[in-house]
Amino acid sequence: MALHARVFLAALSVGLFSSALPAVAAAHWEYTGDKGAAHWGEIDPSFAECASGHQQSPINIVKPVKAALPALDFHYGSAAPTIWNNGHTVQVNLPAGNSLAVGGQSYELLQFHFHTPSEEHINGKSLPMVAHFVHKNAAGELGVVAVLIRAGRSNAAWGSVFQHLPRVGEKITVDELSLDLASLLPKSLGYYDFAGSLTTPPCSEGVHWMVLKEPVTLSARQIDAFRKLVGRNARPVQPLNARLVQESE
Repeated sequence: MALHARVFLAALSVGLFSSALPAVAAAHWEYTGDKGAAHWGEIDPSFAECASGHQQSPINIVKPVKAALPALDFHYGSAAPTIWNNGHTVQVNLPAGNSLAVGGQSYELLQFHFHTPSEEHINGKSLPMVAHFVHKNAAGELGVVAVLIRAGRSNAAWGSVFQHLPRVGEKITVDELSLDLASLLPKSLGYYDFAGSLTTPPCSEGVHWMVLKEPVTLSARQIDAFRKLVGRNARPVQPLNARLVQESE
């Protein structure tokens, strides 16, 4: 049966996170120019942590420390997504019912969204894209899983998202579409672990970052489709300062 997309315009928001999270200040920001990443801390008082914070994300991961990190236990099933172009990225909002358990914590999956090139660097190098899976625990703390993306074979698991990329300000709900969330992850779930922040204003810290070591692949056509729609939307890497970056054994 053919899929039928329901498209409607949505008011643009500067935030990359769902309404389940605290409201984000409405000051306008961009990735380049006078409102770009180098100036986020000056745009609005609520963005001050973008400049003053000491645990900012993203980072360049170099010489992580091997550690017996807890396994990432994904309780991901199928879900009907709403795909939203908020002007800064394409964000896939998800209903409740999918979660991540790690280290005695349970995080509910709220949404995932994309950056190109990847915001996270490994040994000084970025990949073509990254998907950030945003979770929140009962205490309101965020846990973000980064899934790095390299160019390769077309990826059927991600196909339904890239076949329905909305224009700026649009939200698309595809009737009869059920996204298999577990299939979006790589087979190996080894990861890098560190404390960080949101990578967009207000750059709030206290975010638990888990960057999966094994990338997934998208075709060059899939990657180019996103780039043509959104453009470069990656914050530059930030100083590590005194943070410890651990790597699962």
